[in-house]
Amino acid sequence: MLSNLRILLNNAAPRHGHHFMVRNFRCGKALQNEVQLKGRDLLTLKDFTGEEIKYLLWLSADLKFRIKQKGEYLPLLQGKSLGMIFEKRSTRTRLSTETVWSAKQQHNSPWELVRNANLRPTGLETADSVVLSGMTDAVLARVYKQSDLDTLAKEASIPIVNGLSDLYHPIQILADYLTLQEHYGFLKGLTLSWIGDGNNILHSIMMSAAKFGMHLQAATPKGYEPDPNITKLAEQYAKENGTKLLMTNDPLEAANGANVLITDTWISMGQEEEKKKRLEAFQGYQVTMKTAKVAAPDWTFLHCLPRKPEEVDDEVFYSPRSLVFPEAENRKWTIMAVMVSLLTDYSPTIQKPKF
Repeated sequence: MLSNLRILLNNAAPRHGHHFMVRNFRCGKALQNEVQLKGRDLLTLKDFTGEEIKYLLWLSADLKFRIKQKGEYLPLLQGKSLGMIFEKRSTRTRLSTETVWSAKQQHNSPWELVRNANLRPTGLETADSVVLSGMTDAVLARVYKQSDLDTLAKEASIPIVNGLSDLYHPIQILADYLTLQEHYGFLKGLTLSWIGDGNNILHSIMMSAAKFGMHLQAATPKGYEPDPNITKLAEQYAKENGTKLLMTNDPLEAANGANVLITDTWISMGQEEEKKKRLEAFQGYQVTMKTAKVAAPDWTFLHCLPRKPEEVDDEVFYSPRSLVFPEAENRKWTIMAVMVSLLTDYSPTIQKPKF
């Protein structure tokens, strides 16, 4: 897919890392460990430690507070440029990224390299004349194959951000965690219940939840379980962090005692031909108040959108327990935090949240 860009990318300057000293305002002195983010790629949260992910959430909360609540002028990305690649259609990812980049603070706009909402392009041949590493500071790519992202990151000397792939959707999970941290005031000890397909969203939760001390109970139909290699690594993370990981085919078992009920589309982009088969396989997986009855008393609901009624009924989706709309807004603040952390030297100024 990326063969025609290799000469251009190989001619670019090598990337350099940067060390952030994370300040702990509660104790008044710097933490001993350093968070290294500037110049990094964000392809999967598997590559990030718990402290690094916490830093991104801290930065997200800081930017949201300073810009939205205090109305401060923060031209942090001014003069920077972003290339965007969309092999799949996008609403929230694209809109949140564009608002981050073209907000009044930045005075610039992202550059879309591949424009195709419904059909897979023939590759990045449509952008052969673009010198990615020489003309942009970062690239956000929504692609079919994770391997294409990995190749792009290997060739490029600028940060590559995963806007969604067949295996992972890390920027969505950052928004989910920020939403839960805002609602509960902490993340450690929460039990997440996934009810649905063993897809990229679940994979991203599996690669990160245990690093916060969160438990995961996931129910998928037989034949639709998550990738076995990812499951094996998630089991290792759970063991290392002393958390619970339950994989089952029973939605009520997964929901039992859970603080957070999470689902997603049963038919992802590129799976439309499987619709009839999938709808049959996922019978009984709709999240309803019956599901919520076995959850914890403080249960909440997340869905990354767009939502279909067979996945969750109206009573749950529009209930006061549903956090889907704050979750959608937080895509903006977490994407902003990702871009700021990968491209600038900015550090949070607010007190570090409790995780």
